[in-house]
Amino acid sequence: MDWKIELLYVPVSDVDRAKAFYVDTLGFSLDWDNRVGEDIRFVQLTPPGSACSIAIGTGLGSELAPGTLDVIQVVVADADAALAELQAKGVDAKGVEEFPWGRFVYLTDPDGNAWTLQQLPPKE
Repeated sequence: MDWKIELLYVPVSDVDRAKAFYVDTLGFSLDWDNRVGEDIRFVQLTPPGSACSIAIGTGLGSELAPGTLDVIQVVVADADAALAELQAKGVDAKGVEEFPWGRFVYLTDPDGNAWTLQQLPPKE
């Protein structure tokens, strides 16, 4: 049986600001933006080319404080190109940091949730 991670919750303090950052700045697709009630809003966003989406919103039951998520890591084909693209969009991205296990670029969303972009090393 396959196990597929398809959705990660990202805690934010301002849903509209975060949605604008992820969609307008980073180029994520807006999959859903639904208000289930006065206190519940579910927004699903998908990074370009990804099979896994993120969810932001209100009333979703998470006890994570906005800005505390620091474990999101995604794979990119070219760390230098990713860094250049992010910086051209005005994102305060850092890198490229090189290790034997890959090349890395770092950024945070407006709340401080940290993202790591990894270019995998060539397979031997």
